[in-house]
Amino acid sequence: MVGLYVVVYLLFFRPQQTQQRKRKEMLGKLKKGDRIVTIGGLHAIILDVDGEVLTLELASNLRVKGDRGAVSYLRNKKRDEQPTPLSTTPPPT
Repeated sequence: MVGLYVVVYLLFFRPQQTQQRKRKEMLGKLKKGDRIVTIGGLHAIILDVDGEVLTLELASNLRVKGDRGAVSYLRNKKRDEQPTPLSTTPPPT
């Protein structure tokens, strides 16, 4: 019976705790200039960090304030990277 509890803990609770810890660390390290995606799917750049409130730039001259907890993940890629084309050959006829 104790073995079953250990297996359930290792399979379910431990990975969730690890994810929560990583998310908390990521949210704590947010800084000005980071490119983020919110939980609503908005892509933005952080302009200012004031405690739990972030000032985000969604487009040029479009700024909004959002909660730090609304950040889903970081997207710190260079802007000048060009996406790779999916295919360079024409479709078969």
